[in-house]
Amino acid sequence: MIKLDQYPVMEGVQFRSIRDTRFKTLRIAVNFMLPLEQETAAANALLPFLLSRASREYPDFTRLNERLQELYGAAVHADVRKLGEVQVLSVAAASLADRYTLNGESISQEISKLLCSLLFDPPLENGLFPEEGFEQEKRQTVEMIDSDFNDKRTYARLRCEQLMCEKEAFGLNRYGSREDVVALERSEMTKVWEKVLKTARVEIMALGDCDPVPVYERFLEAFQKIDRNPVPAFRTEIIKTVPEVREFTDTMSVAQSKLVMGFRAGAAVPTDAVASTKLMTAVFGGTPSAKLFLNVREKLSLCYYCVSRYDWNKGVMMVESGVETENIEKARKEILAQLEEIRVGNITEEELQAAKLSMSNSYRTVGDYLGGLENWYITQAFCEKVQSPEEAAEEINSVTVEQVVQAAKDVTLDTVYQLVGEEGEKA
Repeated sequence: MIKLDQYPVMEGVQFRSIRDTRFKTLRIAVNFMLPLEQETAAANALLPFLLSRASREYPDFTRLNERLQELYGAAVHADVRKLGEVQVLSVAAASLADRYTLNGESISQEISKLLCSLLFDPPLENGLFPEEGFEQEKRQTVEMIDSDFNDKRTYARLRCEQLMCEKEAFGLNRYGSREDVVALERSEMTKVWEKVLKTARVEIMALGDCDPVPVYERFLEAFQKIDRNPVPAFRTEIIKTVPEVREFTDTMSVAQSKLVMGFRAGAAVPTDAVASTKLMTAVFGGTPSAKLFLNVREKLSLCYYCVSRYDWNKGVMMVESGVETENIEKARKEILAQLEEIRVGNITEEELQAAKLSMSNSYRTVGDYLGGLENWYITQAFCEKVQSPEEAAEEINSVTVEQVVQAAKDVTLDTVYQLVGEEGEKA
């Protein structure tokens, strides 16, 4: 049984405990949330990876890894994600649950202490982060951006987002641009760190078999030493309709062309009910029994894959497909035809129930690992009501076919992006 508790640390800083004694492990994560902006995205993105390397108490990889081994093979992870138009910088640590230690040690307290050491007391040299670590994290961040480019399926989706939302923050890469990362100077990172601690909205999570009180007290003590600024309300720009469809084509050396269609979904948190749009997306192209899979891929063989994804924090739906170049136009027409089928109510009871069952099952497996639980709750940071996976499954199962039809009617095609092979190549 999962037990949820929430404790305010101070304005803009929340502590959430998601306790589940089924686990023999625990995970403590600190998420810093900031507006996603071109000027700050690259430096912000570098910061969690830089902080997770060392602290003044554990000033290098060797010392830090020795301490992690003492904590029953604990591990520290850093990550950057995009939540609507908010950039989320995460540093997390995972280890054995307290009740399984050999000598009664409080691993949760020690992990909290270690995280505070990393986040609040980095190993600054003359006020600067160590040069070797800074240069290495720059290289690795550039490599992550390059890996998105090299994976053409990911690249096509990101490129469509960029073009569709070129005047919105959502169009920015979560890591910032490659050029901005390369241009980062070591001298600016200390100010970035100080600003993040003072101005970010912070979500701290203790997950698994973990007594939350000592963890909360450790972070309360740490944040009370920071002169925090008032945290403004974050706002993601939601656009529900567009005057015309825009089309873009890139030519590149690819073995398989990509077609990505970006839609304004007509619903987004926190002001809209999004459950019907989630289910509509599943009926459309989110499951193996969806219309896109069964018709565009299987029946008509127009593409290698064809899926739809809904971002409820931004209110956009993307349809991604891999196609032969000569089939792009046919695939596009058939994708829109299948959306029209939903709009006019051509949804069988079997299709509706299969989508509900698939979504409910995926929700119920969220709690199978702690990283999944963390992601589940962090993605609801801007929802008016935070749901458990079970509550979300109940809501999905209550959605009617009429609501699914209306959700499809609210969808508007915004951008069509094609990535095609160079002339003379086999696409």
